[in-house]
Amino acid sequence: MSTHQPRSGKPAGKPRVAVVFGGRSSEHSISCISAGSVIAALDPEKYDVLPVGITTEGRWVLESADPRHLALGPAGELPTVTGSSPVSLDAAAELVVAEPGEVPRTLGEVDVVFPVMHGPWGQDGTLQGLLELAGVRYVGAGVLSSAVGTDKLFMKQLFQARGLPVLPYTVVRARQWERDQASVHEAVASLGFPVFVKPARAGSSFGISRVDGPGDLVEAVEEAQRFDPKVLVEAAAVGAREVEIGVLARLDGDVPETSEIAEIRVGGEHSFYDFEAKYLPEQHTSLDIPADLPEDVACRVRELAVQAFEALDVEGLARVDFFVFPEDSAGPRVVLNEVETMPGFTATSMFPRMWAASGVEYPELVDRLVQLALGRDTGLR
Repeated sequence: MSTHQPRSGKPAGKPRVAVVFGGRSSEHSISCISAGSVIAALDPEKYDVLPVGITTEGRWVLESADPRHLALGPAGELPTVTGSSPVSLDAAAELVVAEPGEVPRTLGEVDVVFPVMHGPWGQDGTLQGLLELAGVRYVGAGVLSSAVGTDKLFMKQLFQARGLPVLPYTVVRARQWERDQASVHEAVASLGFPVFVKPARAGSSFGISRVDGPGDLVEAVEEAQRFDPKVLVEAAAVGAREVEIGVLARLDGDVPETSEIAEIRVGGEHSFYDFEAKYLPEQHTSLDIPADLPEDVACRVRELAVQAFEALDVEGLARVDFFVFPEDSAGPRVVLNEVETMPGFTATSMFPRMWAASGVEYPELVDRLVQLALGRDTGLR
């Protein structure tokens, strides 16, 4: 067990930034694409950048410093971690390369980790816990907020406890599905159709299905269970507009800053904002930045975004997603969907695009996140 003590104060000289990406989750390739963009944006005159990939089997390896091999291919080919030199983080917060049959060599102390990880085994507090044990600063949310932010069920329960508006939902656990599908059908029917069936702890729209009637529920639950044994079923936001906003902590610790609001309009053959609509540009997805919203609605979105950010105790950054219902709808007009504690950082990802529209270009955004991480202590804070 590591006995490394938390450090305080910023490092002297050029900080060493380890960009960690890949991992065992279904979002492995999206993490690689995001990391390639981050690596390309980090100024080599200002930072010593070390790319560290985590394979789909969970091995840590030293990756190429050339981010081009992490890009989405011209025909939509997804990248993966391909490095072969094993690397580990020791108790002195140093990265060590240990090639078979060779004497281990150190790459030096890591000042900050940029964990460009999406989904379980990385974004969910597991990597953050490791970094806390090692006393290493890192970009983004801490252990608890990362864990809760990755689990859609617990996130919704926390928001409800804080009085924030969410859509009606029910949870389907593996044991219940195996033993009593009738009760699941009854709970889902009480939500009214259509519904969306989602893995509770996956992102990038993997495993999500729209279900328009009870006859399609079994297939949808089993598809979601391919990614997570715990499944969330949520009432569809019929007639609502989908909007998103970026939240960014301030260097002075004041109230977090919010970006321009973006609206997603999905066309073509897509009934919702699925994987292809998110990442493949030819899939007829339109983005309006800023979203054309009445000023009172835009203010409400900004207000709820900061409240959700603070309710989850997020640090650094988050993307907050909402549904905006028509003026004459019953119930609240703005409903919170979810918070992404490590949103996508690809060239087409919403978070960087919203901040670019707000006057913070991609390299400045990445630099600000690293500076925020360097400016905080490890351990309890």
